[in-house]
Amino acid sequence: MTMADRDDKFAGEDPFVLVRQWLAEAEASEINDPNAIALSTVDASGMPNARMVLLKEVEDDAFVFYTNYESAKAGELDHAEKAAFVMHWKSLRRQVRVRGHVEKEDGPQADAYYASRSLKSRLGAWASAQSQPLDSRATLMAKVAKVTAQHGTSPARPPFWGGYRITPVEIEFWADGAFRLHDRFRWSRENPGAQWSILRLSP
Repeated sequence: MTMADRDDKFAGEDPFVLVRQWLAEAEASEINDPNAIALSTVDASGMPNARMVLLKEVEDDAFVFYTNYESAKAGELDHAEKAAFVMHWKSLRRQVRVRGHVEKEDGPQADAYYASRSLKSRLGAWASAQSQPLDSRATLMAKVAKVTAQHGTSPARPPFWGGYRITPVEIEFWADGAFRLHDRFRWSRENPGAQWSILRLSP
């Protein structure tokens, strides 16, 4: 494929640069959460699962989001060590699909992101036993009051809360086309760190 086969929307050889460009455009046009991704995992039996989470960092070679390590999604991520996600922007009529390998981000980077959150969000991370049964909202709010009294205004990052990094082996860019003749380009590599190959795909 020649560079001439890709217009400005798809130009370049680094897919992470392109994701950042598309995300920046979406931030100007999407009403809510332009960084929302539909994260897909599988459980121990192979049953798939999906949910919306917020993508927080586009690194030079990976994508990072944060969650409770005791949640259902975390258990599935830890078991499979692989995941996929899609970002879809209705205002731009574009989407990005990613498949790759997963590892925890449980160090200073996670500490820094946790510290950047609002105080109520930080306390909420302590209070919520994510994915576990809850008898009422009143019980949850009582837990919030309890952890607020315990941790005050400078809570440390909970040991059960942190990040996951997805290092992709495939990134696909999709843009809406007339008469459903969409444009699709897939960056793929055999392993993280390997050279990317780029293919145009049929709509």
